[in-house]
Amino acid sequence: MSTRPLLDKLGVKPGSRVAIVDLDDPGFLALLRERTSDIVQGRPRKPCDVVFMGARELRDLKRLKDVKSWIEPNGAIWVVRPKGGRSEIRDTDVIEAALAAGLVDNKIASFSDTRGAMRLVFRLRDRPK
Repeated sequence: MSTRPLLDKLGVKPGSRVAIVDLDDPGFLALLRERTSDIVQGRPRKPCDVVFMGARELRDLKRLKDVKSWIEPNGAIWVVRPKGGRSEIRDTDVIEAALAAGLVDNKIASFSDTRGAMRLVFRLRDRPK
């Protein structure tokens, strides 16, 4: 079990531009506000460094094609979903949806006791200029 603070594990740096979509977690939002004031709930007006996207059902993953336009070329989307048997979504489902959206997974983290998160990014060769 990692002892690193959650926001460090998730790569949220001071001043990061962050968007949150379909993730109702007041405690996490309070934690984010300690690190950055640039937080948007829903679609941002300009590209973000990090997007936290909640997913409870397989159909939620279809949103990735749209959400990828919300991130900077070197940004990331964290798909936050229930852990283990609590979810109909498996890691392989997130990986397949990411590939279909033109993204790849490159990290998994424990978001909380009940939720896990997978980081999705543009492949280096596919990053927008």
